[in-house]
Amino acid sequence: MGFTPVTTEALVVLEPHTGFQRLPIILNEMRDNEVLVEVLYSGICHTDIVGEDGGFPPVHYPAIFGHEGAGIIRQLGSAVKDKSLAVGNSVILSFNSCGSCKSCETGFPGSCFSHTPLNQHSGRIDQTHLATLEDGVTVSSQFFGQSSFARMTDVSERCVVKCPYPESLSIYPGLGCGFQTGAGTILNALKPKPEDTVAVFGLGSVGMAAVMATKYAGIQKVIGIDLMDSKIELAKQFGATHTINPRTTPDVVKEIHSLTNGSGVDYLIECTGSTKVYDNLVDFLSCRGIVALVGVPPVGHDLKLDTTRMLLENKVVRGVVQGDSVAQKFIPEMIEMHRAGHFPIDRICTIYPVEHLEQALEDIHTGKVIKAIFAW
Repeated sequence: MGFTPVTTEALVVLEPHTGFQRLPIILNEMRDNEVLVEVLYSGICHTDIVGEDGGFPPVHYPAIFGHEGAGIIRQLGSAVKDKSLAVGNSVILSFNSCGSCKSCETGFPGSCFSHTPLNQHSGRIDQTHLATLEDGVTVSSQFFGQSSFARMTDVSERCVVKCPYPESLSIYPGLGCGFQTGAGTILNALKPKPEDTVAVFGLGSVGMAAVMATKYAGIQKVIGIDLMDSKIELAKQFGATHTINPRTTPDVVKEIHSLTNGSGVDYLIECTGSTKVYDNLVDFLSCRGIVALVGVPPVGHDLKLDTTRMLLENKVVRGVVQGDSVAQKFIPEMIEMHRAGHFPIDRICTIYPVEHLEQALEDIHTGKVIKAIFAW
């Protein structure tokens, strides 16, 4: 397949802590199993900010981050397996996976044996890169298989999900990661019953999507926990039946047990990555309770558990990546949930022109917005 190098622009991090700089880049190569996508919108996730901060040591800089893209297919590799895809299709971009390991073959690509190198290392599995700066310096790209902080990008075919509603692309980027992680943790991974109690720690885009999913699943008692009253009030509208602000209720363990007749919750979704929450995980749970770790704690943080209690009280602590989702199946389901009024993600999305990226980052930092999306 012939490929003509493409000159485009991207938000490039030249070195850790230097910010996102809008610079020209050249896409020099596209493989037969890749797709050239014009990115129209990209969600900004905390993971991208961690990348700018140097939080992924294997990444070589300069680098392009972004892993919640939405746009239009401009070229298809000749070996792309999904024959329903065509040039001109509107698509949502999600995470990458190998497609051939045990996890991928059994429907759990988020647990792909090569998940870390394919997603966090910002390059292909063979460590090659497809982009350069104008002076020829190699740029790490294909972060999560896509590096959607670029106007044009070559992506892994396994990241691509067709979107039948192009008019809604502006609010759908978060379906590729944050919303998928939150909703999928409820609907795919934990699958609570209506009579179960669920607590959601952290009411950002992941936590809010989890709360929305609990309402969709008919869960009768949902406890939302966050440090910001504005998010707490919003969570009540989306399905939280009870809320806790640790600033005004410092003994969260006691409050959760009070709300659950002394038993603790059946399921807890941890979206904050806060070590303070991690250090009390077992205390929040009822017997046979399950914690889903979704938020990313500081690298190297050790989780301390009372193993005797874990054994005798039958408690479980597990990680969940991307909501145990198959993106090509679950993203269309979330789209239909949204269109039916059951997944009101449009109410938590704020769209910025790319020229206002710094304002978007500031609004994320202060908690003014829940899901920031920028438009090229």
